[in-house]
Amino acid sequence: MTPTLFILASLAGGAGAIARYLVDFAVSQRLRTVLPLGTWAVNLSGSLFLGILVGYASQTDLPPELTITLGGGLLGAYTTFSTWVYEAVRLCEERAWRLATLHVLGSLIAGVAAAAGGIGIGILLGGGV
Repeated sequence: MTPTLFILASLAGGAGAIARYLVDFAVSQRLRTVLPLGTWAVNLSGSLFLGILVGYASQTDLPPELTITLGGGLLGAYTTFSTWVYEAVRLCEERAWRLATLHVLGSLIAGVAAAAGGIGIGILLGGGV
């Protein structure tokens, strides 16, 4: 990794972290539930966008540096595995077993589906079949 790419990915990561906070906060303020819907919104939209990026990159000559900056930097910082796990543990501590299970399995299944759908969209956007 070149110094320039490192700097670009780092700046994109900072932007992704700020975007994560803003989206999570906005959703959580509007939809006050025990289920962490702000984290869901962040992780599902991030999975979708990463899928679009990967699908598009597979069909075009998108520079790998741009894919790293957007995928690893921006979207890597935007989505958050640690918050997802923390919220699962918090629900378990509150003995909200069904919600914890829904949070973990639902988020995982929905995230994979969003990424797969995003890949399909990216392929179409890139001129693929």
